[in-house]
Amino acid sequence: MELYGPGKPARVLLVEDDARAALELGEMLRSVWSRGLVVSHTRHVADAVQELADHGATCVLLDVREEATLDALSQLSDASPATPIVVVADEDDEDAGFAAVRAGAQDYLVRSELSPGRLARAISYAVERKRSEAALAVQALHDPLTALPNRALFLDRLRGALDRSRRTGGPVAVLFLDVDGFKEINDTLGHGAGDRLLNVLAERFRGMLRPMDTVARFGGDEFTFLFEGLESDQEAALVAQRISQSASVPLTLGGQQRTVSISIGVYIVTDPEEEIDDVIRQADTAMYRAKESGGARFEVFEDVMAHLPGPRTHLERELRQAVDRAQLRVHYQPRVSFNDETGLEGFEALVRWEHPELGLMEPVEFMSIAEETGLIVEIGEWVLAEALDQVERWRVSRPGVTISVNLSARQLGDSNLVEHLAAAMRDGGHDPAVLCLEVAEGALEAAPELAMRQLAALNELGITLAIDDFGTGTSSSIMLSELPVHILKIDTTLVSRLGRADGDVDPVSDAVEVGHALGLKVVAEGVETDAQLAQLRRLGCDGAQGFLFSQPMPEEGVLSLLGTA
Repeated sequence: MELYGPGKPARVLLVEDDARAALELGEMLRSVWSRGLVVSHTRHVADAVQELADHGATCVLLDVREEATLDALSQLSDASPATPIVVVADEDDEDAGFAAVRAGAQDYLVRSELSPGRLARAISYAVERKRSEAALAVQALHDPLTALPNRALFLDRLRGALDRSRRTGGPVAVLFLDVDGFKEINDTLGHGAGDRLLNVLAERFRGMLRPMDTVARFGGDEFTFLFEGLESDQEAALVAQRISQSASVPLTLGGQQRTVSISIGVYIVTDPEEEIDDVIRQADTAMYRAKESGGARFEVFEDVMAHLPGPRTHLERELRQAVDRAQLRVHYQPRVSFNDETGLEGFEALVRWEHPELGLMEPVEFMSIAEETGLIVEIGEWVLAEALDQVERWRVSRPGVTISVNLSARQLGDSNLVEHLAAAMRDGGHDPAVLCLEVAEGALEAAPELAMRQLAALNELGITLAIDDFGTGTSSSIMLSELPVHILKIDTTLVSRLGRADGDVDPVSDAVEVGHALGLKVVAEGVETDAQLAQLRRLGCDGAQGFLFSQPMPEEGVLSLLGTA
């Protein structure tokens, strides 16, 4: 519902049990509002919920009601998630007002400090803040390349489908799809051709679905489908066959006519109490069976598959041995500063796996396994030790250079993290100022209270902290303001839109504005073109990293760059 716009008045809903106070608020708003305004008033939350259902609102002004405030806030938010809420509190209720903001209100105002202008500004800012949060939420749940739902949204819809299946007994089917030979297409025709292929497939798949079905880009060249109401394996197999035929229609890639094939795994959920991870794993296992059989086919999961060693099981076993066999490598990507004459301010440490048969593997090919199995903790500790040793040698010729190391969600949840880091810094004689730990925005949202405690303790050690992949989650500026972090790194998916005729600069501009408002340094990731760099400078970004400056390089490349080779 569009709440207001040209020819449509703003609607402000007052939830206030004091009629005189409500009257004063209404008069304040009418005295400064320059366009059409409708002010409605209810004394009870239940009536406000009905008002939102019947008419909607541009903004809700909610009177603080001590312990009842959070419940009222929850009811109003559930009734109209897109409507911003501003809390009005007396001086002795400021703690309750701040708690409401932490729980999702856009702002709170102290009644004794109210003026018409301040009240109108608060509502305007709340509306804009809510719109920005909604836009970020859409970005967080959709793949920026194909605009399909991403992994997070797919898993959420799968969770809902299983809930419905428990109530109705209706069947649920999950299909896991992988493009055959996708790496070869990227290697021979370039990443642009690979992106075009993914977009074409996404469009074809989207056109095959019923309104209740879902197709998502699960990651890389993997797609997942969710179907409800398929009555049998045979019906699911027919759907898989139609999807395969759709994908095999020839298309032009890199100036060449190509025909691609896909491998599909089909899993029919027979037990709606099954864990979501297990559902995905069964479909994934069936897909790998299809790929092992030559690809360009589909396989329906059978119970026997669960007991067969698949490619991922084999890879997991090899990954467990990679540290002991000295197969891991660290490559380093420069990070440049726009505000420093020297330009180069540090490097990000990125792990690689020198697999004896598969060659040099990038993190996207094995880190999900490391995260799922807990190996990420051991690998993370090794990368940290290696990176700290390297940066100490580099600082002999470049004293100010720093090193950034990624901290995974599992590492952030490790109760021994701070103790181990403190010991590593102490035993190695490392200055904490040389180290920056990067934590993905999604890891912060998974357990915000734990993240707060861990980051506060790391900050006490003197370590620089950065929020990585910013723009892929739904962090609010209030949450960010409470975190003891120093750097905001804008995700590659947002930066990739810059410098294009149809590019959207608003998400990057918003991120820069949020970061600077919180006193953070803002760094852009994945910068690949001069046009993107020019846009970032105009938007006031503080620094960047990406292929435009350098691909991740081994130690020898860093030494050459620093002039110490």
